[in-house]
Amino acid sequence: MLIYCRIVTMRKQVIAYLHTHWDREWYREFEVFRLRLLRVFDNILNMLDSNRIPCFYFDGQVSALEDYLELRPEKEPLIRSLIYSKKLFIGPFYCLIDEFLSDKTCFAKNLELGMKKAIDLGCTDFIGYLPDTFGHSQNVVDIMRDFGIDKCIVWRGCGDFPSEFKWCGCDTVNLVRGYFQDVFSLNCPIEEKAQILKKNLDLISEKSGLYVLYPIGADHLGVPEDIQEQILAINEILKEDYNIKLGSPFDYFKNVGNNFENFELNGELRDNSRTFTLQGCYSSRLDLKRYNTECSYMLDLASRYVRFCKSENQYDSVLEYAYKLLIRNQAHDSICGCSTDDVHRENIIRYKKILQIANTVIDELKAKTKFEEQTIINLSDRFYSGVVEFESAKTQEGYEKFAYREGFEYQLLTNTQKIPVTEDYTKIYTYLAEVNNIEPDETDFIMPELSEKDLQITNNSIGNSKIYLKIENRKMFINSIPFTLVDFADLGDSYNNAPKTDDYGTEFKILRSRILFNGKYRAVLRVDFEGKWDIISLNITLDNNSEYLKFEFDWNNSQKNHLLEACFELPAPIKTVYSEDMDSLIKREFDPNYDIRKNLPTEQGKEAKTNTAPMQRGLLIDESQNNIGIVTKGLTQYEVFKNNLYIPILRATGMISNPQNPARTTPAGPPIETPDLQMLGRNIAEFCVFFGNESAFDEVLRQVYNYLIL
Repeated sequence: MLIYCRIVTMRKQVIAYLHTHWDREWYREFEVFRLRLLRVFDNILNMLDSNRIPCFYFDGQVSALEDYLELRPEKEPLIRSLIYSKKLFIGPFYCLIDEFLSDKTCFAKNLELGMKKAIDLGCTDFIGYLPDTFGHSQNVVDIMRDFGIDKCIVWRGCGDFPSEFKWCGCDTVNLVRGYFQDVFSLNCPIEEKAQILKKNLDLISEKSGLYVLYPIGADHLGVPEDIQEQILAINEILKEDYNIKLGSPFDYFKNVGNNFENFELNGELRDNSRTFTLQGCYSSRLDLKRYNTECSYMLDLASRYVRFCKSENQYDSVLEYAYKLLIRNQAHDSICGCSTDDVHRENIIRYKKILQIANTVIDELKAKTKFEEQTIINLSDRFYSGVVEFESAKTQEGYEKFAYREGFEYQLLTNTQKIPVTEDYTKIYTYLAEVNNIEPDETDFIMPELSEKDLQITNNSIGNSKIYLKIENRKMFINSIPFTLVDFADLGDSYNNAPKTDDYGTEFKILRSRILFNGKYRAVLRVDFEGKWDIISLNITLDNNSEYLKFEFDWNNSQKNHLLEACFELPAPIKTVYSEDMDSLIKREFDPNYDIRKNLPTEQGKEAKTNTAPMQRGLLIDESQNNIGIVTKGLTQYEVFKNNLYIPILRATGMISNPQNPARTTPAGPPIETPDLQMLGRNIAEFCVFFGNESAFDEVLRQVYNYLIL
């Protein structure tokens, strides 16, 4: 006997939240997008105030709201009322910044400033809303937890796993189909919209329980005037499968209960098998990354000096303003270098303003403390030993003169009772000295004394008892590790590097080398590399008793569409790299034999897997046959291939999103030409090389980024 069974599927509840993803600047400039923001948000406020929509989620960042209120200050009472009645949700971030290009201090400051503004406006409910950043750092969870945030929404970087999961202990939602669901804004019949919507909901539903979270919105998109009517009509069409109701992400978290316990994941989210993670951004416009690193360091330094001098009340608002400028520049489309040339020119201006503020704060406090020029203050949390620099317009007997610049002395520039005149413009010299075991938060007077000299330099070598570099047969070796520069063609764009299938790079040769400086405390070797088109100058610096070599490149780039990388050829294939992320070393595993040239995608909507990864201030390879450390200033990507470690020092392309990019089969943005992205003209790059373990990495990192005010 045959028994027929009918399989009954339960209709799922769809909690749809209205939102707009607001890039402050991207394929259009900030002020252009802000005028669009006025039109979009004016209408949203009207719809909320008239109860045509129940609530609106404003993208997890308050900077857009701050930009709006600057031009619509009369709307603040209405905004406060809507936030109080839980119709408008804002924060917790000040800006949606890239998680791999902002250090721990900046990420925490981003939350601090964002929550300060959101709480002031009356918001009390917060989610770590990170839908569009190009992958996710595992370390942001602990920082969010420090601010009382225990919920998170992500998308890019998630692999094939459920909508609800535990990420590093945090209740997290994977948006599965992304945040840009603009079906309700399409110009097509409601039946067609219903079918498109059902396809998306089916895919999300496969990864969800009884409740489905569905974003309604997209980049810079307003809310359709008839959204409620459309939902009613679509609910009627899809009534067998789904019931859509407008709400907020908080409603979803409340309803799914303990579903997050069913799947746990610890570690970073950088899987690009489902969504683009656009890893080429970490080597795009490296001038921005260098400025970003310098500004972050200098603001932290200025903040430490303010605390040391107990001058918080005087400078709190100044530093908050400067940090806001910095965090605005760390928005993912800004710091990642994938916007228009005009956007990034404005980024540079902001960075220069930040440096002006940080340096002026430091100079004012130096003048206020009235320390002599040879006074050192250790603002770090540990003892400091090593070579230090100080500046003086006066001749300092017994100290070693290293360099000079022309300008006004800071004592004169910070004196409000004097005006510098032409005669005050003078040479200001940099002097070198050596200090030993300066205590944290202590001052000392630098004496012109020297420990036993541990420096050797010739026209083709530089070293000491800890590290040694030599040049033989137009090739360079560091502790016997071959080092060179390699140039590759790049068919990509601001988002993705794309190599030629048969291009494994062209090596530079050493043209000449000579002693540039040979002193008691420091030696500098000048090396010129000769490539097919350009000559690249490299200054290699070694300080007395130092364990690291400092590399400073300076050259004029004359070529387009190429990738220039520093290459270290290690004795064995590289399988493991420890790279810095949010003040900690994280471990990444690599297949050293993976070759992107043989794995370029052919299927639509795919992005090539790479053996590249982001880093913040450095990396360490600590294996049985491989042992090397790199500390950089603004070089934020590395690549592994066989036994070669590559550090990009320049990537030159000329378009935001190249439709013909062989590494990504779907555009990631508009095909706007960006001539500045070719990085023509002068370029500089800087990193330090050492050999040692994790402890050595930490020590070199602190020496390179030491917190010393002279």
